[in-house]
Amino acid sequence: MATIGKKIIILVLILAVPGFLYYLLTAKGKNRYKPLAIYGPKAVAKTGHKFHGKYIPDTIYHQLPAFKLTDQYGKSASEDSFKGKIFVTGFFYTHCPAVCSTINRNMGYLVDTYRKNKMVYFASITVDPDRDSATVLKQYAESLKPASNRWLFLTGDTSSIYSLARKGFLVDALKAGDDDFIYSDKLILIDQERRIRGYYSGANTNDINRLTDEIKVLIAEELRKVDKALY
Repeated sequence: MATIGKKIIILVLILAVPGFLYYLLTAKGKNRYKPLAIYGPKAVAKTGHKFHGKYIPDTIYHQLPAFKLTDQYGKSASEDSFKGKIFVTGFFYTHCPAVCSTINRNMGYLVDTYRKNKMVYFASITVDPDRDSATVLKQYAESLKPASNRWLFLTGDTSSIYSLARKGFLVDALKAGDDDFIYSDKLILIDQERRIRGYYSGANTNDINRLTDEIKVLIAEELRKVDKALY
């Protein structure tokens, strides 16, 4: 009986602490975070809900569309690969100048920071899939010595990747000429509902620190939903 009682107490603490953490972050902490914004076009839904007796129409937020790419292990990767996960993504190519090294070094820092948290995944998508095959990406990934296997390096066909960048992540990605690519340096934070929750310069230390903090806020937000669903 004592063992069962201890398990119940631990379960209550696991469920209660994230909600309390979120409360501290949004109301009581020195760094008072508001709930993270949701980016992209919005539409008013035909459904709604009541709040304090007032009817409020629901909002339809932009979500990442379905996609199908290939990871560094040659396995298929799609939106289902990140189902129920928070993830951070960015664009790069393996033979680009120093900026990609800086961005991926910072991504590596994030991977290491969240290596024990299975809620958080990472993805780096090449803008030069003609040269960056799964084999090339695997060699590149190994050179970075990632702290977790939850960092995927993705390739596919050019049209799919560029369309996903523009219409899904709402950033630029295109080939301007031989070995010349235009793409965003932003790292993009995605929630469990495939919605964009933040943009951060992958080469800027202040932005990386902000992203590190806002991943924590998003984790607390998502766990708080679970907490509410149980009551």
